[in-house]
Amino acid sequence: HYLSALAHMYAATGDLRIKERLDYMLSNLRRCQEANGNGYIGGVPGGKIIWTEIQQGRINAGSFNLNGKWVPLYNIHKTYAGLRDAYLLTGNESAKDMLIQMTDWALKLVAQLSDAQIQEMLRSEHGGLNETFADVAAITQDQTYLELARKFSHQSILEPLLAHEDHLTGLHANTQIPKVLGFKRIADLSHNEKWAEAVRYFWDNVVEQRSIAIGGNSVSEHFNPTEDFSKMLYSIEGPETCNTYNMLRLTKMLYQTDPQGKYLDFYERALYNHILSTQHPEHGGLVYFTQIRPGHYRVYSQAQTSMWCCVGSGMENHAKYGEMIYAYRNNDLFVNLFIPSRLDWKEKNMEVIQETNFPTEAKTSIRMNPKKPTSFSLFIRKPSWLTTAPHVLINRKPYRNFSSTNEHIQIKRTWRKGDIVSLQLPMGIHTEQLPDKSNYYSILYGPLVLGARTGQEDLLGLRADDSRMGHIASGKQIPLRDLPILQAEPNNIPALVKPIASKPLHFTLSNLYLGKKDIQMELEPFFGIHDSRYMIYWPQATQKELLALQDKMRRDEVESLALAAKTVDKVVAGEQQPESDHFFREQNSNAGAFGDTRWRDTKGWFSYVMKITPETQLVAIKLLADNSSRVTEVMIDGKTISILEDKDERSTMKTIHIQLPMESAGKTKIELKIKAGAGFTSHKILEIRTLRPD
Repeated sequence: HYLSALAHMYAATGDLRIKERLDYMLSNLRRCQEANGNGYIGGVPGGKIIWTEIQQGRINAGSFNLNGKWVPLYNIHKTYAGLRDAYLLTGNESAKDMLIQMTDWALKLVAQLSDAQIQEMLRSEHGGLNETFADVAAITQDQTYLELARKFSHQSILEPLLAHEDHLTGLHANTQIPKVLGFKRIADLSHNEKWAEAVRYFWDNVVEQRSIAIGGNSVSEHFNPTEDFSKMLYSIEGPETCNTYNMLRLTKMLYQTDPQGKYLDFYERALYNHILSTQHPEHGGLVYFTQIRPGHYRVYSQAQTSMWCCVGSGMENHAKYGEMIYAYRNNDLFVNLFIPSRLDWKEKNMEVIQETNFPTEAKTSIRMNPKKPTSFSLFIRKPSWLTTAPHVLINRKPYRNFSSTNEHIQIKRTWRKGDIVSLQLPMGIHTEQLPDKSNYYSILYGPLVLGARTGQEDLLGLRADDSRMGHIASGKQIPLRDLPILQAEPNNIPALVKPIASKPLHFTLSNLYLGKKDIQMELEPFFGIHDSRYMIYWPQATQKELLALQDKMRRDEVESLALAAKTVDKVVAGEQQPESDHFFREQNSNAGAFGDTRWRDTKGWFSYVMKITPETQLVAIKLLADNSSRVTEVMIDGKTISILEDKDERSTMKTIHIQLPMESAGKTKIELKIKAGAGFTSHKILEIRTLRPD
């Protein structure tokens, strides 16, 4: 990620200090590669041992671990991608050489493995290795690397997409998106229309059925059911920044081969409302989870405490704002985004300058500076959020000699130095319902999601420490019943939003019911809300529905908030980050999903390190009982404290409470181990909590 960020920033700015830093990093990676002597570059602890085991066909893969190491393939994918970007964006030949040598190492790694063995290895999260291997094929024009890319394409994800079957619910979201980037790259290089269509199906599914107003997706890093977004509404682990980073990369790839307006609409929406919002404008901290839970807040990284995946992708995100502003095709220039910028169009020997204060002002101007009069077509995007047709001026005079489609204005003419095209871009207020059609609405002005600040109390961990759970906003969860309800018919909501004359892009929202009072809230672009609790989705009810909705919200949260209040620590079994945060270890375990609920069982054992406090008294184990004979031994710090033999005629979730042993008194953490009874498989464990008394 760091190499990629440096490469993108140098490409965008031309700042030689950035190029010098990139070259320095590459020179030291070259030393590492030469010292290894086999082409490998990586920071996987104990890497030599596990790569030897894998080369010999001794593969033990779980969802995130591989031969006892945590996501080693995902780890090295970042090195591949960084070397690729350093070469393609800055022309560093050393990066190219290292990339090819490292790919040759991967060829040797799997040379003696069967396709089935490689697919077994790919059960472990592996980033977008298929994409980077395909990129090496494009760089070298060597089909050997394209075949390697195909071998590293995870068939259990690809095959349902080829059949237009949605098997995504319950899967770790950002494990899948990079794989699809690889499917797309391979499809483009091999002209494989079936794979290309599978990628389009994936994008349509994620964007149209799984993404919320800001462009993000997932809850607690996993895809929720398309028909139920309640878990995302209640959770303090909302859409993950890495997901949107990769969805934007996929959107760019799709646009390059099929330049539809829907790709640009999504790109703009996610860029302004998710990506732009995830870096603090003062101290630069980056965001992992963006909650949509009303009244909650976000946590920011610190340079010396927080090296999360979303810090890595975050370093790249904020170097790439210029990436999709312009595009060209033969004799055509496309203006896609309204961002102040300067384009050096070398093929036409001309400079293009876009001057705009968008979105504060709903207009832009584009200045043409060719070295000599030059003929070409200028295509300016017509976003889906326009309220009326844009008004076009050329050199300050109304211009009507253009053609127009639903997606573009086309101006074909001979351009001379100093020609200026000006456009008005009328924006208006509109709403967007959650994809599951539940009664929660976001409010937008043009492409901008509007939010409201709801307070600054108890922003626990606002700037993350170095704890394993530091990326999660673990402060008090405000009961949803204590937050305002929008009392209106859905189609009347835009009329309740009024601009504040003295504050650009600020509005008042009325008809909000809180307690027994009608109140107003001030709205502003979500990307500007920091260091505060906020709302970006409002519950909606008509006057007749109001009391019933309040009662439902009260009932829905009584139990969950009470449980959260007495929870000391919690781990969700089978989910990557919670398990990593709790020092997960295992032997012969397996993870899966029951609907959108993750589980883990074992024929051996698995364990977590969990926090306790002096008042902690109980361990609560939520499990899935079924009609199979399962025996589970629960151990704390090596001592068996309970044996579970629950079974049921049908799959049933239940929670078992176990008293902490006296030996745990005075400790701040315990190792909790789930062990299969001799000759049995353990129960499917869903969640484990340590609890203080009521």
